[in-house]
Parts: sequence; C-alpha cells; structure tokens
Amino acid sequence: MADKQTCSWPTRDRLMLKYHNKEWGVPLHNDRKLFEFLILEGFQAGLSWKTILYKRENFRIAFDNFDFNKIAEYDRRKINFLLKDKGIIRNRLKIEGAITNAKAFLQVRKEVGTFDTFIWGFIDGKPIQNKFKSLKEIPAQTDLSDLISKDLKQRGFKFVGSTIVYAHMQATGMVNDHIVGCFRRKELK
Repeated sequence: MADKQTCSWPTRDRLMLKYHNKEWGVPLHNDRKLFEFLILEGFQAGLSWKTILYKRENFRIAFDNFDFNKIAEYDRRKINFLLKDKGIIRNRLKIEGAITNAKAFLQVRKEVGTFDTFIWGFIDGKPIQNKFKSLKEIPAQTDLSDLISKDLKQRGFKFVGSTIVYAHMQATGMVNDHIVGCFRRKELK
C-alpha cells in the first residue's frame, strides 16, 4: 500500500494505516459493530483515536466483545473491576456511560428493530460522499451530527456530543471522508 495515496491522518503508524485501509469509512450494518464504535468513540473523548485503537483488543475483552445485552447488566462490582483494568481507559463516567448506552441501545432496538435501521435512517441508508481535498476541510461536526446527537441524548445516551457522533459517522461509513486522491475514497463509493 506504500505506493497508494492515503489520507494524511494515519501517518506511518502500522495499526492506524491498517485501520484506515481496511475499516474507516466502510459502511457498517451490524448492530454489535455499530455499538462497539459508539462506545469506543465515547471513550476517545479528550484523547486520540490512536490511544483507543491500541487499546481496542483490551476493550473487547473487558467489555464482553461489546455485547450490549451483557453490558446493560453490568453492576457496581463489574464497574469496580473495569476501573482496575490497565488495558482500557479507566474513567468511571465513561464506563458508566457505556452501561447507560447499552441500555439505551437496547431500547432503540426494541422500538425500531435494529440500531442499524435507526442510525442509517438519518441518511436514508445511503452514505454521504464528501469531496474534501485535505484534512483541514473535514469538519468536526455537521448539522446532521448535531441532529443525531440531540436525538441520542433525548433517548438517554451519554458521550454522544456532535463531534463524537460525526466521528462515529465517519468510522461506520455513514459519511465517506476519505480525501480526494485517497485510494480508499474510490473503493468506498
């Protein structure tokens, strides 16, 4: 892949490049994966994605492979156990937020059928194809991420501000923010 142009944000980091080249921006329609990214984006708040990416496997182990049914049942004992896990971000509010989000996620599934149907419904199931030429042009949030964030908050979700929601939209392929010239942009059209 060294001869192909990519977005500039992964730099030369092996794991970041792999994530960029294989996952970022690929349309996701699996509820467990959508939940995983929602939780990881929430844990990223105030940190870099690289930090989260390097702890991702630890998160998967600690959070039962992001099984929202199990996470919704976590109790104080589990929270205290997670607060001692050096392999994840040990922030009580974010851990409790993940549990709250699992419960809200289940409620959305109860109301709509799948979270996939709910979240992709904001864009009629079709990814938004942006045409940014540089990293500087890519917004941190949009009117759409504001709308989705507001809806999620009204449903009881935590750590779902507009910037986090937009990052989730990018990660899960709701928007294609690979820059013009990046080989992945064309592959994901």
